[in-house]
Amino acid sequence: MAIQEQFITAETFLDLVEQPEYQDRVLELVEGVIIEMPKPKLKHGVVTMRLALRIGIHVETNDLGLVTAADTGFILERNPHGRDTIRGVDVGFISKPRVPAELENVWHEMGPDLAVEVISPNNKTSDTHLKVMQLMDAGTRLVWLVYPESRTVTTHTAAGAKTLRGDDTLSGGDVLPGFELRVSDIFPG
Repeated sequence: MAIQEQFITAETFLDLVEQPEYQDRVLELVEGVIIEMPKPKLKHGVVTMRLALRIGIHVETNDLGLVTAADTGFILERNPHGRDTIRGVDVGFISKPRVPAELENVWHEMGPDLAVEVISPNNKTSDTHLKVMQLMDAGTRLVWLVYPESRTVTTHTAAGAKTLRGDDTLSGGDVLPGFELRVSDIFPG
């Protein structure tokens, strides 16, 4: 007799994370399976905030759309077999044409235009790679993986990946027009 696996849908996941026992936990839904993420530590939080602040000011000043933070959830895949995927991103940018007409307390039904992930030492390379693929498949056009330990940023687009460091310039390209930041300015100290 075969045992059938049970997967969680996006709707069931939303109901679950609204329960009091899950309020202080960082959870993602990856192909129907709930994954608990460790709470970010100080360096992660500082680097994330430095980027969110600079991106946010640029987006607001130029009226380009919305910036999200704090592991905002995005529904990246709805699967007919219940293997939905909802991922949080440290910083996200949604361009003005893709901003919902009304902001509700729900997850966005597509990937952000730009997704920024600050990589902690406990992040698994295989999961990070999967997350980049899921984001790109869901419409994200630019992913920045920020590595505080090596003080580098790897950019991912449909054309491929590139690693930047030191005095290299991180650019928003056509996804976040006019945004530029020296890589070394991302990291404190």
